Amino acid sequence: MNLAQKVKELRNRKGISQEMLAEESGLSLRTIQRIENNETVPRGDTLKRLAIALDTSPDEIVDWKIQEDQNYLTLMSLSALGFLFFPLLGIIIPLTMWIFKKDKLKNVNELGKSMLNFQISWTLLLFLYYMFLLTGMFGGILGRILPNWNFGIFTMFIPLMILYGYNIIITIYNTVRVYNKKTFKYRPALRILR
Repeated sequence: MNLAQKVKELRNRKGISQEMLAEESGLSLRTIQRIENNETVPRGDTLKRLAIALDTSPDEIVDWKIQEDQNYLTLMSLSALGFLFFPLLGIIIPLTMWIFKKDKLKNVNELGKSMLNFQISWTLLLFLYYMFLLTGMFGGILGRILPNWNFGIFTMFIPLMILYGYNIIITIYNTVRVYNKKTFKYRPALRILR
């Protein structure tokens, strides 16, 4: 079934006319007619509006089997390792990949949001730790907790090693899961992108 037939079937299943679909989606009647006559293919905002008006998802409307790229998902998942070179690269590289393909490939939107929420949360935690170090609060807090501990430069790097190690493990673990077509779990993370 092609996209035009799918839109027509979903509209008929909902029991609405082309005019009503145009009104509910905020698209012109001519646009709906062109989509159903296979004269145009809805993308981006048009596809989202149609999906909302038809009480479905863009995945249901578009034949995603044609637009599935497991290699892209795996590469996108691995791109988060950019944080090893500079913390913000763990956000910028996946964000760029997500923006270019979020409406074009299956699962890119979900993976991108999950990864970016995790990487943003991790980066905020890293910068918070640096702020503790710069203000001297880290040493003050540890001095109160462990008064007899001899604080050296190595003590400052233990939290960094834990933070970086955790991010590496989570990224590789989820990359393997993405490669094997399993669900991914980037946690803990603030829900910044929904």
